[in-house]
Amino acid sequence: MQTVLNDGKKRMAGAIGSLEKEFGKLRTGRATTALVDSIQVDYYGTPTPISQLSSVSVPDSKTITIQPWDKGAFGAVEKAIQTSDLGLNPVNDGKIIRITIPPLTEERRKELVKVAKKYTEDAKIAIRNVRRDMNDVIKKMEKDKEISEDDLRRSEGDVQKMTDEYVKKADEVMAAKEKEILEI
Repeated sequence: MQTVLNDGKKRMAGAIGSLEKEFGKLRTGRATTALVDSIQVDYYGTPTPISQLSSVSVPDSKTITIQPWDKGAFGAVEKAIQTSDLGLNPVNDGKIIRITIPPLTEERRKELVKVAKKYTEDAKIAIRNVRRDMNDVIKKMEKDKEISEDDLRRSEGDVQKMTDEYVKKADEVMAAKEKEILEI
């Protein structure tokens, strides 16, 4: 029984971790290396993450610098950034690629909050799916006479408490991200 609860807890924590990772990719007007982590560069015919073919750093809160190790990759990196859906314009001076993060408009901030809410809802759905899976396993255990009916009811209560706790965590993470996005 404890194994089922521990497995469920790990999967629910994974959903929260995934939500935080998605939030890291959302642009908030502050420069962060997570913004370019998901960009794939066509490097000699192979899609490669920017971080695997260059050093990415944040010298200040409004700038990201990318320094490809291979001089031949500058054009490909620049093109990948321009074609990404981030709306960023890289400046290539031959030695380093600089990306200046423009300030967000009010309209763009509201759009980002909507995207963040969608990510949060997806995480909540994942948490509820874990709850359903756990309850199915518990009911099967009761049906197979591995646990009593009292244990079934108690376990279902524990699963619901755990689900409520992780849904609340998802809401807290969302509230913090919304505050960060709307902050000027």
